[in-house]
Amino acid sequence: MGKVVEKFRTIQDVLNEIISILDKYDPERKFKFPNEEIKRKFEELREKLRDYIVDIVCGNELNEAYKWREILLKTCEEVKKILGLFDIVFSKELSSFLEDPRRHLKKKIFLYLHDLLRGKVSLEKFSLTAHAAITTSLKTNMRTIYQDWVFLSILRLLADRGFSITYPELGVLSLERHSKQKLGYIPPNAILTDQEGRALSFFIEAPRPITWEDTHDLEKIWKLYTALRPDMLIYGGSVYNIVKLDSDPPILRPNVIIECKELADWYLRIRYMRGPLAKPLTAEEWRSKWLTGLRVGLAEALGIEVKELDKMIETKKTIKLKDEQIVILYKSIYKPDKMFVISRAPTPSDVKRRLEEFGIEVIDNVGFDYRKLSSVAEYLENIAAKTTVGKRYDTEDLIRRLEVTISSRLGKEVDREIIVRALNILVIENLERLCKIVEELVKNRE
Repeated sequence: MGKVVEKFRTIQDVLNEIISILDKYDPERKFKFPNEEIKRKFEELREKLRDYIVDIVCGNELNEAYKWREILLKTCEEVKKILGLFDIVFSKELSSFLEDPRRHLKKKIFLYLHDLLRGKVSLEKFSLTAHAAITTSLKTNMRTIYQDWVFLSILRLLADRGFSITYPELGVLSLERHSKQKLGYIPPNAILTDQEGRALSFFIEAPRPITWEDTHDLEKIWKLYTALRPDMLIYGGSVYNIVKLDSDPPILRPNVIIECKELADWYLRIRYMRGPLAKPLTAEEWRSKWLTGLRVGLAEALGIEVKELDKMIETKKTIKLKDEQIVILYKSIYKPDKMFVISRAPTPSDVKRRLEEFGIEVIDNVGFDYRKLSSVAEYLENIAAKTTVGKRYDTEDLIRRLEVTISSRLGKEVDREIIVRALNILVIENLERLCKIVEELVKNRE
């Protein structure tokens, strides 16, 4: 307690010193100073203040974040070697966090701090906002780190069993969903194939809205806006698109769902179910098969009658669920052949027993030992199949993947127009070679 109080005093002292400088040299709060020495002093104090705030909000969790960061980056290097990948691409948010967790969290309060120094917000409001921003970012990125580690560890174990990556074909594995649905369908993050031609398709946080152009399109794809989003969907076979707007839920039924739990007390965590439940639902809205299925699944997860659920929705506008209930809801709605919960820490026996009653297997106390996921890899190997679903070759998709690959190799964003121009030059310079390749492919198809 003494250290916390001391830290608060230090924060107040630094803040007072910053305000003193601003009152004397920048009363209009334009953050422009008469000379470099005063500017440097201001920036040093501002950085010190942000450091103090991050430390007091995060505590020992920040040290834990650096440890998890190293584990994930080491796993990436190992998987790149094993699967022959050039690069593994993370989301923009996680990439920034992995560069330096502390610096990333400090960025989250930069604008809020300036609002405080300009007198736009009170110290109390700043404290609440800064605390929420730092906490949310830290927890979100820690969760993503563990989820990505689980995914990469499964790929590693499958590689040991003779599987290799056949999609994406360009040596850059993307672990995020940004812009992947722009082409009007939901593509996989990876497809692995063994020497017998059996394949497994992986979709990370996949059910998301796809591109739409008018009201009619929006009506057709609206179900994707309210679709539940498990951590991983896995399919036996080569599956290039999981959108099925004529079914409820609006995606291809997965063979396997995997949920990753990084928190030691994940089963106690409470989440609010909003989406289609954000307002009282009318009878007309419930007539949608998808929403009806969600309603029944919610009742099952809560262990109550559907009538009781309807009363809760009408009075509370939203539903409060424990994480274990959300896991059961995923199983009830998507009806996979198998569902795994991967828990970093030990899980109480009563929680495991309740989930097992719904056919959900809990693999707990995994930590960061990839070998403890061997049973998952074994199950996936057994469901690998030779089927192909969806369109494999698409010009737009190829260009999008080239954007990711080339930008990754060059270390900077490359415009699509430049990539198309480069492709034109490449084709012209290698036309004879291209014709021979096409001729060979035509012969093989015949």
